[in-house]
Amino acid sequence: MRTIPSGNVIITCAVTGAIHTPTMSSALPVTPDEIANACIEASEAGAAVVHVHVRDPETGEPNHDLDLFDEIAGRVQAETDVIIQPTTGGAPTMSPEERIQVVNRLEPEMCSCNMGSINFGLYPMLDAHDEWEYDWEPEYLDGTTDLIFQNTFEDLSVMLQTMNEYGTVPSLECYDVGHLYNLKHCVEQGWIEPPLHIEFVLGIHGGIGADSKNLTHMKRVADDLFGDDYSFSTIGAGSMEYPLTTQAVSMGGHARVGLEDSLYLARGEWAPSNAALVEKMVSLAWEIAGRTPATTEEVREFLDLKGTDKVAFA
Repeated sequence: MRTIPSGNVIITCAVTGAIHTPTMSSALPVTPDEIANACIEASEAGAAVVHVHVRDPETGEPNHDLDLFDEIAGRVQAETDVIIQPTTGGAPTMSPEERIQVVNRLEPEMCSCNMGSINFGLYPMLDAHDEWEYDWEPEYLDGTTDLIFQNTFEDLSVMLQTMNEYGTVPSLECYDVGHLYNLKHCVEQGWIEPPLHIEFVLGIHGGIGADSKNLTHMKRVADDLFGDDYSFSTIGAGSMEYPLTTQAVSMGGHARVGLEDSLYLARGEWAPSNAALVEKMVSLAWEIAGRTPATTEEVREFLDLKGTDKVAFA
């Protein structure tokens, strides 16, 4: 496994996502200004990378409007040097062809890349509310009872080779052990070359469970498959956000937090902002492992990112 020479930890903040809906938290950023401000504040709190989704500014419904991506990325880049990582996951209801367009449009330094198809069940969250602010919210969640989040080998080939074309480094999101073997196949096919930056995603209903033993197992398999040619970060969904990210930090890995992954700062305590989630991660990384946040310069050098002068937004 590769590590940053300084030993510092890469903190990524996923500021809004496509999982939670506006009824669930008033802190969830929805408009371009809210999302951009959340990115800037997360950067100031210690995040070197911000993971960006977009939403309909009027209703908060997840979408993939490229003009919104461009507006947000340009605003954030004008005010901070944080690494902007747009999603190619979008919402699980979107096609791969739709999701990859953000790379063609923005030519970002980084983006996410989902490494396999899975059931993606959001419907258990229906039980949390009896009334909804928008009609689309319960319909969206209920629709995931019969949903496969598609990422076939053909999709992976197109996505990874498109990223290669634009010099965009993927954060390789693996929701289960089989996705690591999918990634190994992609390497063997020449669709991507090491070193790799892998994101272990634990706790999605349909993927591997949010359990410390599962994180240990995912890392063990990645060690066997990729040796010293990869680094990793971890996402823990819901209440397992900090238990799993602190475990990852103690193992030499990195951490992702944010309102995409959890709406809580602590048990029974709503998170007031993305920045508050980042600040807690910074504190825990130091307390648990004596590690401080990596700077954007460190991350760009470590992941061999092309720099802001080669992106297509301003």
